[in-house]
Amino acid sequence: MIDTKLILTINPGSTSTKIAVFADEARLLERKVDHSAADLAPFDTVGDQFQMRKAAIVAALTAEGFDLGTLAAVAGRGGKLPPLKRGAYLVNDDMVEFLRHRPIDQHASNLGALIAHDIAEPLGIPSFIYDAVVVDEMEDIARFSGVPELTRRASCHVLNMRAMAIKVLKRDGLRLEDANIVVCHMGGGVTATVISGGRMIDVLTDEEGPFSPERAGRVPCRQLVDLCFSGDHDRKSATKLMRGVGGLVAYLGTNSALEVEARIDAGDAEADLVYRAMAYQIAKGIGELSTVVMGKVDRIVLTGAIAHSQRMTDMVSERVAFIAPVEIVPGENELEALAAGTLRVLRGEETPNVFVAPPRPRPAAERRVAEVSRA
Repeated sequence: MIDTKLILTINPGSTSTKIAVFADEARLLERKVDHSAADLAPFDTVGDQFQMRKAAIVAALTAEGFDLGTLAAVAGRGGKLPPLKRGAYLVNDDMVEFLRHRPIDQHASNLGALIAHDIAEPLGIPSFIYDAVVVDEMEDIARFSGVPELTRRASCHVLNMRAMAIKVLKRDGLRLEDANIVVCHMGGGVTATVISGGRMIDVLTDEEGPFSPERAGRVPCRQLVDLCFSGDHDRKSATKLMRGVGGLVAYLGTNSALEVEARIDAGDAEADLVYRAMAYQIAKGIGELSTVVMGKVDRIVLTGAIAHSQRMTDMVSERVAFIAPVEIVPGENELEALAAGTLRVLRGEETPNVFVAPPRPRPAAERRVAEVSRA
């Protein structure tokens, strides 16, 4: 008799939490649990939302008649931890303590591991994160920016990107470890990576690559410095120009690719030019990453919400198809990716990593005492 594994996956967003239950690879149910402004108003930080969000998830599953006691594991979206390796991490006390008390940044994804652990522990089952947003396996040569004080770091849609790369190659009888593949995730931000030997050896973050619906991407450095010191912007407003009101929002006043395409169909020449420019930059980024493996690319994968647009994927594919076959895998498939990674662990195909929290930094006064003592 085949032992089917039931896995609950949890992906917290800023105003909602997406959940799904999988029986092995099959999706049994999926729900989006919305959190209204009134729900979120009492909380000062994302971490403070923990109990409210967990209760909402349990209530949604109860309403579906789902028995939590049938679960084999729970997987949550990995949050703002120190740089991690690819793959699975068992949620342990070190990870819980770090995310509760000293996360790298306040981000909804921090709640993924915390909620998963809190649901799983009383059931006596494991909880995992998989391909967290902080996975960083870039090669040393890729970290140089040109300014010693500015080190390039990996930051991309790693969970969906690696999962879609694995999915495409598995279909063709290939393993990720044996191929070179460039993956571009096209959503509110656009990021891209080149995977070689199973590792994401270089990345174009949403600050370094193409502009996107909401983000400016790579911009001319000297003009940016001049803009920041023009007197027209403070730190907050300048950051907002780069992340929030950049890209399509800045040029066309909307972050909706669907709206832009409707305007193009209605004869809007400016919308057409801007949209083609975004496709041009996406293709250029894919070409840039292809040089990392000297052009020996086995597949190019386009994913993310905007990959649903045939207009966009056609424009990008036209420019990069000479490098390698282009595969279109649209959507943001984080829940599926969490389940697939967790299932590989449960089947013994992957071994989970163990998170060890870095030492707590000592208070400044304590450091000064230590320095005096050494002197």
